[in-house]
Amino acid sequence: MIDWKKYLIVFLITATLFLSASYLSNYFGGKKIGELQLIQDKIAIDILSSETQYALLSDLSCRNVSGTLLSGELAELGKKLEWGEENLGDSEEVRNLKRYYSLLEIKDYLLAKKISERCRVKSAFILYFYTTLEKCKECEREGLVLTALRDKYPELRVYSFDYSTDLSAVQSMLNIFKIEDTKLPALVIEDEVLTGFHSLEELETRVQESFKLQETKPEETQKK
Repeated sequence: MIDWKKYLIVFLITATLFLSASYLSNYFGGKKIGELQLIQDKIAIDILSSETQYALLSDLSCRNVSGTLLSGELAELGKKLEWGEENLGDSEEVRNLKRYYSLLEIKDYLLAKKISERCRVKSAFILYFYTTLEKCKECEREGLVLTALRDKYPELRVYSFDYSTDLSAVQSMLNIFKIEDTKLPALVIEDEVLTGFHSLEELETRVQESFKLQETKPEETQKK
């Protein structure tokens, strides 16, 4: 005789475990999204502060200008977005935050360049354009190289942009530098566009050259 009571208990236990796992997954997923939005709000305030700071540069000493700007917060948001893409997939929340992150990167890039020129802050900039692994086998490898390079040179700022990001500001950058989806990964250093994979040694040489250019600019200005 079939013991239906036993099967019912097993079914209820299985259902409870499944629902608990589903609840916990949704709970922690929602918590992560909430953390992303909190970081987003904080960076928005930091942007306003940085813009105000730059507007006051004519009256403030450059010694009072922070060289970090938004980079720390952007790095934190970037890690959260990476988690979101891996665990939440191509959700609308992740796409919106990715657009916002790209916009913040552009804002930070423009502000950092202005402050670097105004206050002669030692810095170098790399714009990195990539796409999915299916469409670009070397993009992930290039990303690892850039991470190692940024760790070695704290003054280096690397800004990463997904080619497929649906944002007019990103599309404008693609048009300005004439970045093509068939020539990814693509890097922009000192307004020069490099396509395809580039080694750590090659990029390190270019970064060092960028630093040297900044060191010679003040002398050239004095000669003029």
